[in-house]
Amino acid sequence: SAVSVLAEEFRLVKRQLLLTQRKLTGDPSRARTILVASARPDEGKTFCAINLALSLAAERDTQVLLIDGDFAKRDLLPRLGLDNGQGFLDLLADPALDPEALVLPTDVPQLSLLGAGTRTNDDTELLASGRTRVVLDRLLDADPDRIVIFDSPPVLAASPASVFALLAGQVMMVVRADETSEDEIREAVALLDGCDNIQLVLNQVRHRPAGYRFGDYYAPSETVK
Repeated sequence: SAVSVLAEEFRLVKRQLLLTQRKLTGDPSRARTILVASARPDEGKTFCAINLALSLAAERDTQVLLIDGDFAKRDLLPRLGLDNGQGFLDLLADPALDPEALVLPTDVPQLSLLGAGTRTNDDTELLASGRTRVVLDRLLDADPDRIVIFDSPPVLAASPASVFALLAGQVMMVVRADETSEDEIREAVALLDGCDNIQLVLNQVRHRPAGYRFGDYYAPSETVK
């Protein structure tokens, strides 16, 4: 069957992320962790995280675990027709829980999900604790072919995003065309300075015959001067 324009655009994005992953040799666990973020709410971040996960899951030798890290909103699982239950925050709060036991399989081969978990006022502090690395390492060690994608909260709206950047080998920053200002992009990139590899994706571009496509605006953060 024909490949949709959307699927092809995410193929372009995916290839860049996989190329960057191969260059991250210093910390193998971090190399297999991707953060999908945006400066503000309503920029299409979760939509992009889902489509990136689907595209990566189509790779021959890749297993994908998509984790809802947007603790305040927690709408990743409901968007996919699943109920929120125990999830990532519960794993951080209770060392007795087995991380793999909370991973949810999907009907998409090679794609699984992990919800945000039980709401708490201490989400940033839990995320900043040493337990987070233990949980993430266990999720990665469970399958050497697994890539973990975190759907982050908006960077300028919630504090956990900057902590997530310390865990990820690279960040895919979703920027809404004609909405997000350059100052907001600069500020968000500065807050994510715990990660050295931040790449920008322009979302919701109006079609113009000679203009940008989704994948055309995909460049390292160094281009934001």
